[in-house]
Amino acid sequence: MTETAVREQITHRWYARPVLFVSDVNRALRFYIDMLGFEKQWHEGDGAGGVCQVNRAECEIILCEDATRRDKARLFVELTADGLAALRKEIAERSVPSEKSWWGYDVIKIVDPDGNELLFPEAGQSKQ
Repeated sequence: MTETAVREQITHRWYARPVLFVSDVNRALRFYIDMLGFEKQWHEGDGAGGVCQVNRAECEIILCEDATRRDKARLFVELTADGLAALRKEIAERSVPSEKSWWGYDVIKIVDPDGNELLFPEAGQSKQ
């Protein structure tokens, strides 16, 4: 890596949030809030619009209602060992549909009502 690239990497923070397309933003909100423990950060149109953001810890997701979009997303969410244990407990308590899957290593896969996937690697398995 060049010195310029290293300096730029240090001085410029890239802040990214995924946008997940959903067919019904209110249904998606209920799923992310009630099932996965997110909080609504903002909702355009004073809560009546089709775009909003949900947050949990440092995970921020924008939900965008667009019935014409059929594409699906896959979000990779890495947790600490304690965070993963807490997620497993919440999945059981809230009866969140989930499954063990493989994405280069073992993951817990949760699929939202619109088919977007959230993958949580098993502790110690990621290549970070």
